[in-house]
Amino acid sequence: MTHTITLPRCIETGAGAIARLADVLEQFECMAPCIISDPMMLQLGYVEQVRAILAKRQMSCGVFTDTEAEPTEASILPAVIQVQRGGYDCLIALGGGSAIDSAKAIAILARYGGVMRDYCVPRIVDEPGLPVIAIPTTAGTGSEATRFTVITDAGCEQSSDEKLLCVGLGFMPVAAILDYELTLSAPPRVTADTGIDALTHAIEAYVSKKANPYSDIQALAAIRLIAPNLRQAFNCPDDREARAAMLLGAHLGGVAFSNASVALVHGMSRPIGAHFHVPHGLSNAMLLPLVTEFSLPGAPSRFAQCARAMGVANEEHSDAMANQRLLTELKSLNRDLKVPSPRAFGIDLPRFLALRHTMAEQAMASGSPANNPRVPSTNEIAELYEKLCLAD
Repeated sequence: MTHTITLPRCIETGAGAIARLADVLEQFECMAPCIISDPMMLQLGYVEQVRAILAKRQMSCGVFTDTEAEPTEASILPAVIQVQRGGYDCLIALGGGSAIDSAKAIAILARYGGVMRDYCVPRIVDEPGLPVIAIPTTAGTGSEATRFTVITDAGCEQSSDEKLLCVGLGFMPVAAILDYELTLSAPPRVTADTGIDALTHAIEAYVSKKANPYSDIQALAAIRLIAPNLRQAFNCPDDREARAAMLLGAHLGGVAFSNASVALVHGMSRPIGAHFHVPHGLSNAMLLPLVTEFSLPGAPSRFAQCARAMGVANEEHSDAMANQRLLTELKSLNRDLKVPSPRAFGIDLPRFLALRHTMAEQAMASGSPANNPRVPSTNEIAELYEKLCLAD
């Protein structure tokens, strides 16, 4: 059996790596970039930092800083128009996963036109969009190394409030700059949610039906980096060693799931985000213990290896014991990182229950549940939503 592996063409990593940005642009013969970012990056001075780096090479750039935390088609359309009218030849995605996902979508729409539904699964988008240089400022999505983007179909005509999963080489950034110093400003809640998102990527990639020897190595390495450092990064935001480990772990988790796939947690998470505006990482965190317990019978030995990689079990523990320790640790991690239940978050529970079958159908349509080691039916997904809704 053969496997196709996709990666960014260039990865710069380490403290101060952002200083290499102009060199990276020149490497790809990109001379007219547009920064795609968000208001927080503007407020923190990161956008101006990028502009200053480019100015030293006499490079001017466009700036769009209105990306949203859970990007919708309506939120990215102004950027598409700006990029088309400005004649920019590449995009610099600066921010968390939402800014990077937005830039990926903008890169395709600016070049080819249409609407996001034209590019969602089952279509595979391998046509190259505008080159994207991704600079993550959170340790979570790994989007700088994936061939995926997720955009909510909202705010435009005939919108469905559905998160659209878009897949293909066209969404892979050409370059990634991993400068952990840019993550030091992330507040504890963001650190927690993005960190559990990264852990979920690694676990799901490892247990996915599409897992392969290459993705396995990346997934286990990601787990070994994230598990011992997530609480520390949450409790001690200035711990540079923990921040560096988290960013590299998140990146490797992105490499892993981009070359394997995510599974049921992500399939169920997207509708929650679309309908109830729960941040992606947080909805993953809410779901991870529950879905892991459901999925264990499908790949007990693989989940046990995840427990060992996390350091909560060793080779002397049976797979059954390792899996019990895994479930205990995932629940403990949520408590320690103060992950709220849907009720505590403020979700409208009657509406959640009323939408559970619709969300289950949307989860199944994304294709991710089919990669789960235990493939659920639509009714089983609806039952899992109900259990989540009733949890304390």
